[in-house]
Amino acid sequence: MIPLKANKTPKKKKESNPLVKKSIIFTIIIILVMALIGFSLYFLFKGDDKKPEEIVKTTLSTLDEYGYTLDDLDTEIYKTEFNTLKANLESETINYEEYASSIAKLFTIDLFTLSNKLNKYDVGGSEFLFPANKDNFILKAEDTIYKYVEDNSKGTRKQELPTVSKVTATTKTTKYTYKPDFDKNIKKDYEGYSVKINIEYEKKLDYPTSLDITIIKEDNKLYIAEIK
Repeated sequence: MIPLKANKTPKKKKESNPLVKKSIIFTIIIILVMALIGFSLYFLFKGDDKKPEEIVKTTLSTLDEYGYTLDDLDTEIYKTEFNTLKANLESETINYEEYASSIAKLFTIDLFTLSNKLNKYDVGGSEFLFPANKDNFILKAEDTIYKYVEDNSKGTRKQELPTVSKVTATTKTTKYTYKPDFDKNIKKDYEGYSVKINIEYEKKLDYPTSLDITIIKEDNKLYIAEIK
């Protein structure tokens, strides 16, 4: 007879520790939650990585002989008056009284429309000024009406600023004696124009509503010599 093999006592399975199971599940949940939060934050702030593009002025039209330019940030009433000036200056016979009226209007529109300026140094109307007065005028403008203009080079400004909506001009001939502050010995008489400007704005924000502008003629070009 073949002897029967003795039955082996079956091995007991090791019982898993419930605390270990809970710890593993808890760790997995924490990892998943952290991953979910990480992905959420990534997609939430992903747009911030894209910085706003800097605004760059684009020239639309020029009067090279006179140094006058029109750009895409100029307002519609400025563009309309610029085209009126251009038609006059490119005609066979220039009407200088209308020329004076146009640059007085353009100067006023550009100076007091602060809403389209990139920053406090973007002083409007300076291209129409008598060269000897230009730098001093710009410095004064930067320290007064342009002083609190916030930067808008990225197009993110929320500040409320004036926009000129209408200007009217009354023009008459005059004579003007130029006496610069930097040298009292300099004195020169000019033929010119006196222009009374009335200003309206899209919204009243306590900015000037009138100007008295004196324009002089040197050679074939007109310049703004005095503003009151």
